[in-house]
Amino acid sequence: MTINTNPAASAAALHLTRSQDMLSKSLNKLSSGSRIVQPSDDAAGLAVSEKFEAQGRRIQAALTNVQNAVSYVQTADGFMSGMSKVLARMSELSVLAKDVTKNTEDVALYQKEFLALQQQLRDTVGGGSVVSPLGTFNSVPLFAPNVTGLTVTIGEAAGQTLTISETNLQDGPLGILLAQTGTSFNIEVTNPSISSMVTDAIQDVASERASLGAVQSRLELAVNTLQVQGQILEAATSRIRDVDVALESTIFAKNNILVQSGTAMLAQANQLPNTVLKLLQ
Repeated sequence: MTINTNPAASAAALHLTRSQDMLSKSLNKLSSGSRIVQPSDDAAGLAVSEKFEAQGRRIQAALTNVQNAVSYVQTADGFMSGMSKVLARMSELSVLAKDVTKNTEDVALYQKEFLALQQQLRDTVGGGSVVSPLGTFNSVPLFAPNVTGLTVTIGEAAGQTLTISETNLQDGPLGILLAQTGTSFNIEVTNPSISSMVTDAIQDVASERASLGAVQSRLELAVNTLQVQGQILEAATSRIRDVDVALESTIFAKNNILVQSGTAMLAQANQLPNTVLKLLQ
């Protein structure tokens, strides 16, 4: 036995230090809720989770883009639903104006309403004498010519896009019905071909609504896909970075017991040199 060195106490102190380090790590994980408090806890897992987190942010950004595109399409469809009702009334007026029992004043009243409806449609779709149409979404015209359409990012990777084709109602059958010379409309309710012209305009709007409906279906599918992707990616990230509280609590309890027992054993080891003194008595 020696008094200059105490190997037993040194060993006990070493084990105690290790137990305290492990206890501190468990405490940090439980208090932060993260399994990876510092890179050394899981360097590879940290790198993977960082990539997952970046991918998740891209997915959320794409989801926002697609949801905004859905709102764009829904807004356009809402306007065109109103247009269909206006055109239906114009179709009715075109027939009423042909009633032989109506006098000139009656027909003039039909024309007055017909003109007001034409102006409402022109105010909505724009073009002609209207510079700032009602039919816009966040200042983006809904019914103006746009050869390239609108390209929407529907995924987190490059090239994952969907193009919303133009919904141009400023020309075609509706454009003919709303043709102007200056600020005056060229087509009146008494035009001999008015009934077929209004019918063609109704078909024009209906066709555009059908096209947008198909686009909306694809966008809604993209929303569902992105939401599922986001949830799966979040779960994968959680498995890497989030602490398992039940498991870590068990480890914490074990380390806590080791610290307490190590402290007691270190105290006992420090008492060993005292036995040497008994030999000197």
